[in-house]
Amino acid sequence: MKILLKGGHVVDPFLGINEKKDILVNGDKIEAVESPNIISVRDEVKCIDIDNLYISPGLVDIHVHLREPGQEWKETIASGAEAAVAGGFTDVCCMPNTKPVNDSKAVTDYILDKAKLAKAKIHPIGAITMQSKGESLAPYGELTEAGCVAFSDDGRPVSNSQIMRRALEYCKMLGRVLTVHEEDLQLSAGFSMNESALSLSMGLKGMPDAAENVMITRDIELARLTKGRVHFCHVSTARGVQLIKRAKEDGIPVTAEVSPHHLFLDEKSVIGFNTQAKMSMPLRSQVDIDALLDGLNHGIIDCIASDHAPHETDSKNIEFDLASFGMLGLQTTLPIVLTLVSQGKISLNRAIESLTSSAWKSLDYSPKSIKKDQPADITIFDPDRNFIFTDKINKSKSINTPLFNREFKGCAVMTMVNGIFQYEMSK
Repeated sequence: MKILLKGGHVVDPFLGINEKKDILVNGDKIEAVESPNIISVRDEVKCIDIDNLYISPGLVDIHVHLREPGQEWKETIASGAEAAVAGGFTDVCCMPNTKPVNDSKAVTDYILDKAKLAKAKIHPIGAITMQSKGESLAPYGELTEAGCVAFSDDGRPVSNSQIMRRALEYCKMLGRVLTVHEEDLQLSAGFSMNESALSLSMGLKGMPDAAENVMITRDIELARLTKGRVHFCHVSTARGVQLIKRAKEDGIPVTAEVSPHHLFLDEKSVIGFNTQAKMSMPLRSQVDIDALLDGLNHGIIDCIASDHAPHETDSKNIEFDLASFGMLGLQTTLPIVLTLVSQGKISLNRAIESLTSSAWKSLDYSPKSIKKDQPADITIFDPDRNFIFTDKINKSKSINTPLFNREFKGCAVMTMVNGIFQYEMSK
């Protein structure tokens, strides 16, 4: 049966659409997109009235930890995909820090086989180095043929500059992007929060901004040298934004993402030794938040990615300096972003762009759009609905987040993947 999505407000920054449209879905494709009441309705068409709701191309998250294989008690591909569609994401790119690390065709094949039954589309990211140890390059050709869409050592930096150079050169030949975690391990050793007066007063080892910034600088220069593509993960510093801005002005092939928690929470969230707010990169100062928002608004920061990092309760309910880094993000990313829109900190058009076309382009992939013959991967959201994230509606297998019971302005209402509604919010 065909489905007619009737009366929704389409926001598709890639096509420049920001107006009401009717969308006819036939199977797994979009058959027609027209102004309201143009598409004729027959008995075999199911009409869904979505007046007062907004429609965008399916959201994509290019930085997600699904934990499978090897840590299925934290998350599985199935549970992560269920959280993704509940958050409005039709596509997620999963990081390689599984056990074993995704540095071989066998692991990539395993992930893609499991993904066949998942509610969202799963795109594996392969490791930059074997076992992500930073010592020898992973087999990029094999991983690319197996289906890896990019390469990353994720939570570990590639400290050896020569290895990073070779990785950029090989990936340039294959048309792939390196997505990098930037951290000077000597400067950050033993950190558990941002280095500041607050870390000093709490008696915790902090990470200085410089630990991130010096590595961003190095990889800008290596990208300049090799012409290879670098994508900076979870940028968190004001200086990092300045460095990336200058690199882009110089024509160096770099892109960057920001995580929603770095736009919404500052270092004060850890007061009381709140391990749920322990992140890597750490939550920074309000000055950094303001710079990140400005960078996002001006396209210096290309996209938003959740850095969804599920952990079992025991790894968070311990001493702060021993607790795991990270928080859930798939179901709170869109609510955070829409809340920022409601506060006038980012435009709706730029917000959706950062979660759709700009995210795809950061990995050198063609964006999806709301137009004829495109995949019927569609997100329907309500920017005005009050939304409270609770344990009851959490789809992840883990519960590590500082955002439970906080009210947001806006959320996903329905998520369609290949023409099938994989998520519909309960009324």
